[in-house]
Amino acid sequence: MKHKGMLSLHGLRAGVGAGLLVITAFAFSPLASARPAPDSFADIVEELLPTVVNVSTTSTASRNPLDAEEFDQFRDFMERFGRPMPLPDQNNRRSQSLGSGFIIDPSGIIVTNNHVIEGADTITITLHDDTQFEGKLLGTDERTDLAVVKIDPGETVLKATSWADSDVARVGDWIVAIGNPFGLGSTVTAGIISAKARNINSGPYDNFIQTDASINRGNSGGPSFSMDGRVVGVNTAIFSPSGGSVGIGFAIPSNIASQVVDQLATRGEVRRGFLGTRIKPVTIEVAELLGLNNPRGALVRSLIETGPAKNAGIEPGDVILRFDGKDVESARSLPLMVAQTPVGKAVDVVVWRDGAELTVSLTLGLLEPDSGIVAEGPDTGVEPEPEFEPGVAELRAYGLAVDPVSEEDFKAMDQLEQSAGVMVVELAENSPFFDQGLEIGDIILEIDNMPAGSAAEVAEAIRAADVEGAGIMAAVVVRGGQRIWLVLRTR
Repeated sequence: MKHKGMLSLHGLRAGVGAGLLVITAFAFSPLASARPAPDSFADIVEELLPTVVNVSTTSTASRNPLDAEEFDQFRDFMERFGRPMPLPDQNNRRSQSLGSGFIIDPSGIIVTNNHVIEGADTITITLHDDTQFEGKLLGTDERTDLAVVKIDPGETVLKATSWADSDVARVGDWIVAIGNPFGLGSTVTAGIISAKARNINSGPYDNFIQTDASINRGNSGGPSFSMDGRVVGVNTAIFSPSGGSVGIGFAIPSNIASQVVDQLATRGEVRRGFLGTRIKPVTIEVAELLGLNNPRGALVRSLIETGPAKNAGIEPGDVILRFDGKDVESARSLPLMVAQTPVGKAVDVVVWRDGAELTVSLTLGLLEPDSGIVAEGPDTGVEPEPEFEPGVAELRAYGLAVDPVSEEDFKAMDQLEQSAGVMVVELAENSPFFDQGLEIGDIILEIDNMPAGSAAEVAEAIRAADVEGAGIMAAVVVRGGQRIWLVLRTR
């Protein structure tokens, strides 16, 4: 389905394919060191065309538009009028799709997008000279939308390309994209790198290269080449109001793609490192609260039980500043850093805790392919705080009501080390805490490193934050058996 003004990821493959030539005009800087535009791309294109392939697939789909329940209902309706209901046509129809790919090894290793070959019964690879081969799927990776296909070239000599270093590619560098737009066959377009490290919300490891080279349906899986003739990105998505190119395309950087492709080609799957943290961005308010000189790193919101981070002593409220010797610029950069680190590697993680840096050593685990964080639901069935308890009225002014949690309650929740806390039993929509992550059913253990065992203690902590902390405070809560670190603002 096409959506106006929406990002098209899976639409780049085609029951048709993709791509008309559009070269976006732009002005050069007058810097003397700036390289002029090439007079022609013909020489480099001539070398590269044999490395790019067309990928076509066939798959089966049922002709019967009714599912079992709908069919039974329709049959009952027909038989009520004395008419027999014919059995639905169970024959399957064949559907075709087209995409692009490139040869990364002369033995017949082909790189393309996962969405190009997803659900395919057969894969056909067509070379630049129209020679065709049957493709065998070696492996796919949905998280990065990459796939690797193998062909047996026999006596045919294949020309392969190689990976560029996408980290050294610069915004403004020329690139050449080659693909199979709309099933037309090999088509060449050119443009520049418009931006790097783009997050288009397609997955956990978004770090796309943005280009204005014309990329259309059918270009999926095709390469974007740097001017030295190596692959700097794998074309995978466009932003388009109409379904066609508007000069905003996205490619998976070669330094991400190459690692995934190597694993798919050798073992058929991708093994990723696993740290076991749930993180959130470090905002200006969080940085000020924790004494960081500027917002950076990844704030540990909670930990996954039995994960490497928890076992090594990382705590909710820590800010991860460095991972395996590399600075963590933001929360968005950490998942990719961890995923690209080999499973079982011993790494040092530098965290910010209590106003100082602390180094934690741990061994990375394996991220299971089907792992995910299940949303935790609130518990709303608890009676509100008695009105006569100290602090209750003050909390009501903030749209908040809490109940004390007994030591026996903590034991029942397997929180044996805890003896005091309060449960959030009311949270009004006009409360300043309503949209800051606090939920009904949360158990508040601490606020600003002070115990929160009663409404009075919570009220006192809020009062202190208002007076001394610019209305900002850090809270440790238990939700669904997990400790979570929250930053709350009183105004």
